[in-house]
Amino acid sequence: MSSPVVHFEIGCRDPARTSAFYAELFGWKGEPYGPAVMFAKTGEGGIGGHVNSLSHEPHTYITIYAQVDNLPAHLDKAARLGGRTIVPRRRSRGGASSLGWPTPKAT
Repeated sequence: MSSPVVHFEIGCRDPARTSAFYAELFGWKGEPYGPAVMFAKTGEGGIGGHVNSLSHEPHTYITIYAQVDNLPAHLDKAARLGGRTIVPRRRSRGGASSLGWPTPKAT
């Protein structure tokens, strides 16, 4: 079964400039959301995401959030494929879990 992408995050040094780039490139409508710019609608059938600036490294990054039915099983699969966990599992207020791992060195 495929795991749908449900959100994305683009890290940068200048959220206003970066969000303006994506707005011009793709026609996305961004709204300020604290230090970030939220793209609630990215077109028909598209998902929402945001542009953010961290006060530390890494300043530039892309994070893709995928929905999975069995998080431990997917962590095991990611490890078998060469990934490793770099951000420990955390739960959101709504009960969802998130964590992070880099793509394997081969990619």
